[in-house]
Amino acid sequence: MAANTTSLESLYEDYEDYPDSDDNESLRNSMHILSMVIYSLAFLLGVAGNSLVIFVTGFHMKRTVNTVWFLNLAIADFVFTFFLPLSVAYIALGFHWPFGKLLCKLNSTVAFLNMFASVFLLTIISMDRCVSVMCPVWAQNHRTPRLASLVALGIWIAALALSCPYFVFRDVRSLSAEENTTHCYNNFALSDSSQSGEIVKLEKYRHRVLVLTRFVAGFLIPFAIILFCYGIITVRLKGTRLARSNRPFKIMVAVVLAFFICWFPYHVFSFLEMSAATVMPGLQTALVVGIPLASSLAYLNSCLNPFLYVFVGQDFREKLRTSVLVVFESAFSEASGQTLTKSKSSVEVECQTL
Repeated sequence: MAANTTSLESLYEDYEDYPDSDDNESLRNSMHILSMVIYSLAFLLGVAGNSLVIFVTGFHMKRTVNTVWFLNLAIADFVFTFFLPLSVAYIALGFHWPFGKLLCKLNSTVAFLNMFASVFLLTIISMDRCVSVMCPVWAQNHRTPRLASLVALGIWIAALALSCPYFVFRDVRSLSAEENTTHCYNNFALSDSSQSGEIVKLEKYRHRVLVLTRFVAGFLIPFAIILFCYGIITVRLKGTRLARSNRPFKIMVAVVLAFFICWFPYHVFSFLEMSAATVMPGLQTALVVGIPLASSLAYLNSCLNPFLYVFVGQDFREKLRTSVLVVFESAFSEASGQTLTKSKSSVEVECQTL
């Protein structure tokens, strides 16, 4: 395996750089086919579902705080899944990249831009719900769509800043003149020169910094905040009818769980991958199966959210008789915020002073 390449950095595209063995070759090919199937499914469902969310929330619904959150989340997921055919073609062509350096950089950058934007949006949503529960009067007076739009803009800027290194390091190279194959990979050395000991050490350092930054900023800290916020909400509403009637809250829990299930394996294999080549070579067989599955789960998260809005937000069997617009309006409604405003008077008095 070349020192300046890594599979999970690009959500799987460099996976073929791991040294092959006769035992792993057939399993590797099977995982390639499975990945292409999952990617294609994620593309079809993600583009269709997120397009519908963007259409409804952006053009046919009243602008509220919730619609601002879900619209931005749908935009991130739509762009992410829209680039998936490039990854499918890359795997189908035997990891030959004919699309040029710019698309090589954009394909990886968009993937991580979506990851950071999604988790930051989910974090802000959990904080927003927590404030609505703890301080309903204050939230009713200060929680505005304009403020939500400004916060969403800040989230996009932060996500773009954290995604820039992937644009810088992503590069293309020709493997050999005989094969006429171009590879899209992570050039952590930012050089085509031969690898000296210092360059290899620099590559490993940059690789580890990216993995740790991605895990801490894109998973550990956000999910700690999310779990804390929903823990406060659960304690506050425990034993009341609000906990059972708060449908948007259930949507948030489902979205957060889906994100955790889809992204946690990816981060686990990111750390395993760093040690597999040097410390634990026996892990390579597990990586043959785990890397494609973890990457596929990460991609699937972007097509799950629109369906969670419908199936979790309302009783789908009843709403199936109504228009799609009514289903989405009900799923994204601000009813819970209005209900929370009518909560116990002690909570209202407490928050009026903020």
